[in-house]
Amino acid sequence: MLRPLAERGHDVQVWLSRYGGAHKEYEYRGITVIPLESRLDFPTAVRRADVMLAHLETVPSAASLARGYGKPLVVICHNTHGKTFRDAAAGGTALAVYNSLWMEREADLFFAEYPKAIQPARSLIVRPPVFADEYATKPGTAITLVNCNPEKGGKVLQALARRMPDQQFLAVRGAYGEQILPDLPNVEIIDHVDGSAMREQVYGRTRILLMPSSYESWGRAGVEALASGIPVIAHPTPGLTESLAEAGIFVDRQDVEGYEAIIRKLASAAEYRLASKRAKARSAELNPAADLAAWVQAVEAL
Repeated sequence: MLRPLAERGHDVQVWLSRYGGAHKEYEYRGITVIPLESRLDFPTAVRRADVMLAHLETVPSAASLARGYGKPLVVICHNTHGKTFRDAAAGGTALAVYNSLWMEREADLFFAEYPKAIQPARSLIVRPPVFADEYATKPGTAITLVNCNPEKGGKVLQALARRMPDQQFLAVRGAYGEQILPDLPNVEIIDHVDGSAMREQVYGRTRILLMPSSYESWGRAGVEALASGIPVIAHPTPGLTESLAEAGIFVDRQDVEGYEAIIRKLASAAEYRLASKRAKARSAELNPAADLAAWVQAVEAL
């Protein structure tokens, strides 16, 4: 979302809020990234800024600084948890960005239930931007799960691998949560993959993507897979039913037999072609150009 702002000539800085491996500021796609380790003066940067953007746990502190320096604040919401909307309602939020129609409706319900909450001055829907040409590749042969923690479906992958020894599975270690990594001959386990390497290391090896998640506010990995025409079998969370739409193949995460039946069905070349065609069509529908144009216009208007 920051890339089009940088491409428009804006000076875009990301100040990291957690310690990591970098110690000095660096540039990424035209955006200056400033690690927490650099110990630079963030309040001075806020004082010089025209607009502040914040998300997740950074919202309360960013909102306080924005109010103190009289800067417009943009809050990017990633989920529908109550804390997300409470933080966005702390006062002074000029623009709240929701990632789906579903999230926007949930926000409306929150503000209706808590009328004393200070509703953001404006809201906008920006679906998580996936540039299809950065992910599109020739699908591989594996049945893949990205992030193998229980809430993402690690137990479903494990059960399927045991039931289907004739199938090859790919388990991608997640960046968070306890990981269920089956020690089975038909399961290959790979470490967490950087986003820029997903096309080569994951989607280029994947025939079917599993998303039996208990919760997804949108489901970016599924949308990335659609770019290659990879069918996605998913639990019908509100976010996934909106993001995948008719391209998604929805099976309750408790129904392991149902997942197996769909995988067997997709072994048919004709069934796979049809599912792949739907996936590519949905990927085209999710072209982020219009959302990002509206996003840039909204930020520049603050």
